Amino acid sequence: MVSGKKGIGRCVSVQKELYSIVSIVMATLSSDGHYEWAKEVKAFDETKAGVKGLVDAGVVKLPKLFVHRPETLNHPSPPCNDTVQLPTIDFTGLESGSGGARRREIVDEIRKASEEWGFFRIVNHGVPLRVMDAMLDGIRGFHEQPQEAKMHLYSSDSKRSVRFNSNVSLGDFDPACWRDLLTCVFRDDTLDPQAIPQVCRKEVQEYSKCMMELRETMAELLSEALGLGRDYLSRMECMKSQALACLYYPVCPEPELTFGTAKHSDTTFLTLLMQDSIGGLQIVHQNQWVDVPPVRGALIANIGDLMQ
Repeated sequence: MVSGKKGIGRCVSVQKELYSIVSIVMATLSSDGHYEWAKEVKAFDETKAGVKGLVDAGVVKLPKLFVHRPETLNHPSPPCNDTVQLPTIDFTGLESGSGGARRREIVDEIRKASEEWGFFRIVNHGVPLRVMDAMLDGIRGFHEQPQEAKMHLYSSDSKRSVRFNSNVSLGDFDPACWRDLLTCVFRDDTLDPQAIPQVCRKEVQEYSKCMMELRETMAELLSEALGLGRDYLSRMECMKSQALACLYYPVCPEPELTFGTAKHSDTTFLTLLMQDSIGGLQIVHQNQWVDVPPVRGALIANIGDLMQ
């Protein structure tokens, strides 16, 4: 909501600029009719507005940059069999005795889920619901800011600890995904608070602190699940640093032609994923795509490539 004519004038100016950007992104064909992928990528990146900028400009047709090949879009639908469900592991009772029966049960459940799925849902993990809700609201608030409030952070430079962008490291002619991304990297568990956008600074700091505590718990449990000493992975410091990848998926004019995030595996050691209420997450289990519906207050653990 803008008050005052000066503020309204700035909004109109930005809106006109975005409409001109859309025309550039939508019309990157060479004189002989060939698709000029590199020019379209360059035009999109130079807006520093991300996918949300296209939506704010009123785009009604998906730019070719975001259109995926039919063979990648037309994968088999997730099975409707309700018995195919992601394992859920309840951490209740985990701290009742360092080597108690409940802890051994949880370790066994993690071992089984990791071997059979590579994913599992965690409930009663100790991260307060208010912290999770505040984080979702804070990140939504960042992405839904006006373009000029975010563009100074737009970068694909992985050396920057805090950056905003879309579709990092596209290979030649790879289709882009319909999403924006705020990344906050805590190298050796540290990040200058002033580098975090003010609109979500408090929320990111509090959530990351909870994630660091949960990470240590997960390192112990995974060590035990591997039959190793409880402090084995912690001593290796293989999870010493962490990154928050805060994804935002704007409304898409032609969702049947693209992905929010394409098929991939996480190259990291461990991912702890928080979902909002929208859903859309799918994983592959026994060569079938399986829906992972959101459960409020739960986290999804993903065993990364390094751990495997």
